[in-house]
Amino acid sequence: MKYVSPLLLLVLSVLVISCTSGNNINGRSVKTANRSVGMMKDRLPTEQRIEFEVSYWTVRDAIRNNKEFLDLVSGKSAEEMIVLGKQNFNQRKDSGFKGYEKYNSWEQMIAKFTQDRIDQRRQDGKSYNTNRDNNVLYSL
Repeated sequence: MKYVSPLLLLVLSVLVISCTSGNNINGRSVKTANRSVGMMKDRLPTEQRIEFEVSYWTVRDAIRNNKEFLDLVSGKSAEEMIVLGKQNFNQRKDSGFKGYEKYNSWEQMIAKFTQDRIDQRRQDGKSYNTNRDNNVLYSL
């Protein structure tokens, strides 16, 4: 029984340490980054979820090199990721990126994707309780 307490303490310490960065993107790999984004999104207020998700994927669309992408997003909070998404949108819009020509601003694009999600829910007539069901496919 003496050995159970130190072992339990070690396990709890590891769990606490690994969970403390749950508000930041884990950039060890693309898979862990995607997973942490999904978990972070679920913790955000409803009005920030789509903006955060779109920010992540617009940056990913712009930076196809995995290492470069992971170096940029690793450790970022939701707020920092949204800032990166807006910057990326503005840069690509100014350079004439075809996918953004129909939007006058970042806010207009987010409003469009938000409406798409609302319409998607109405058409399906479902309750969206799982992470898998809480995604919209963004064509950028």
